[in-house]
Amino acid sequence: MKALVLCGGAGTRLRPITHTRAKQLVPVANKPILFYGLEAIAEAGISEVGLVVGDTAAEVEAAVGDGSGFGLAVTYIRQEAPLGLAHAVLVARDFLGEDDFVMYLGDNLLEQDLQELVRRFQAERARSVAPRLGEGEPLLPAAQILLAHVEDPQRFGVAELDAAGRVVRLVEKPEVPPSDLALAGVYLFDSRIHEAVASIKPSARGELEITDAIQWLVDAGHIVLAEILKGWWIDTGKLTPLLEANRLLLEQIERRVEGHVEDSELEGRVIVEAGARVVRSHVRGPAIIGAGTEVSDSFVGPFSAIGPKCVIQHSEVEHSVLCGSSRVIDAGRIEDSLLGYDVEVTRSARRPRATRLMVGDHCQVDLS
Repeated sequence: MKALVLCGGAGTRLRPITHTRAKQLVPVANKPILFYGLEAIAEAGISEVGLVVGDTAAEVEAAVGDGSGFGLAVTYIRQEAPLGLAHAVLVARDFLGEDDFVMYLGDNLLEQDLQELVRRFQAERARSVAPRLGEGEPLLPAAQILLAHVEDPQRFGVAELDAAGRVVRLVEKPEVPPSDLALAGVYLFDSRIHEAVASIKPSARGELEITDAIQWLVDAGHIVLAEILKGWWIDTGKLTPLLEANRLLLEQIERRVEGHVEDSELEGRVIVEAGARVVRSHVRGPAIIGAGTEVSDSFVGPFSAIGPKCVIQHSEVEHSVLCGSSRVIDAGRIEDSLLGYDVEVTRSARRPRATRLMVGDHCQVDLS
């Protein structure tokens, strides 16, 4: 089995961060989102990975390399424009060949073990499934999709299942959803999906929808299995769910102090990476202080991930992500925030007092 990981898309919902950085490389708990998926793929026993990339291809390739750091062999597949998930399968045809594969969205995070999903698909195909009419050759599942119960299914591709738990209908962003079961960003396919993606037409938004391709499989009489998600699943494409993912991952950390701590209190599960300095400060976990970061005369509160080479002085930071090389000085209290790379947040002492901003497109500023 191979893996196809989607790393294209413009990431418009996370601007301005994604004006200069691939959304899949935004860190949560001080690790790029994409890396969690690659690690899960390696743990599932898959070694050949195709990364579908777009305009941020150079950045993704610089971060992932040949994949050997993850125990993977990575092939980069260029998608000229984000024309849909099914289009990504279409452009990856040569890489995938006739092999089974798992398709994984590079900006999604899930708690469930990917290895469990892969094993189930392989087990179902090994023992095969009896035909619906009880006659002829056994039918092998053509696909298996991961579903999650959601409160707002109108925002997702939604599945309708029969009594046996097989997929009978898929609808993309329906006004009247047939269920609350949304596609959760992990799909397993055999080679029959290639005929499906080649047979469908673009949707009203001009994309080849993977929901339409899976529906084609169902309509053609192929079996599509469904697995209901165990645990949490988060699409990190917006600020609030990204901070929630950061919170959930920080809940799993264990205390580790490798940096320098002086006249400070570390409370609970706190990681201080090598080369970091915490002086005259209070850090309440779960929280991470990245390598080379300096925290002085400050408070870092729970669910904060402070990236490498940051400076925090005379400030309070809580429930926030600082990506790296940022400076927060005399800034008062910052919470529920995402700061990109090389960001500077300061409070000027000069008079007349005023708020002075240099803010790019699509930024959000909330002044106390």
